[in-house]
Amino acid sequence: MVSVRPAGPGDLDAVLGLLAQLNPEDEALDPGVAAAAWREILARPGVETLLACLGEAVVACLTLVVVPNLSRGAKPYALIENVVTDEAHRGRRIGRALLDAALARAWELGAYKVMLMTGSKQESTLGFYRAAGFTDDKTAFQIRKVAYAR
Repeated sequence: MVSVRPAGPGDLDAVLGLLAQLNPEDEALDPGVAAAAWREILARPGVETLLACLGEAVVACLTLVVVPNLSRGAKPYALIENVVTDEAHRGRRIGRALLDAALARAWELGAYKVMLMTGSKQESTLGFYRAAGFTDDKTAFQIRKVAYAR
C-alpha cells in the first residue's frame, strides 16, 4: 500500500534518482550543489517535496509551492512541479495518490487554486492530470534562460 510523506534530509538520493527519470537529458548535479539546494528546499517556507512510498522505498515525488497572494481575498495559490513516478511503478495509481495528497495539502493551507504545467504531449500524461481534476482551459506561457548556470 502506498503512503505519502514529506521529504526529509535523508531523501535526497531517492529524489535525484526520480528526477533523473523525469529529465534524463540533465547532467548529474555535483553532490555539494545538490546537498546545498536540498537544504534550501527543505528550509524554504511554502515549499514541500512530497514522496510516495511503498514500504521504505520512495517511488514517486513532486514539489508543492504555496504562494502568498493579495488577490482572491488574500488566499494563496499553489504550484505543483517535478511530478514523477518511478518507471517500474507507473500505472498503479501511485502518482494519483501523491497528487491527491498534494491537492489536499494545498487546500489545507488555504490555496484557492493549484496550477501545474507539463511539457508532455502524451495522452496518457494529459489524461492523468485531467482524471485528477485539472483542466486545460487556460493558456500557459513560460520563458527560459538559454543555458543553466553551472
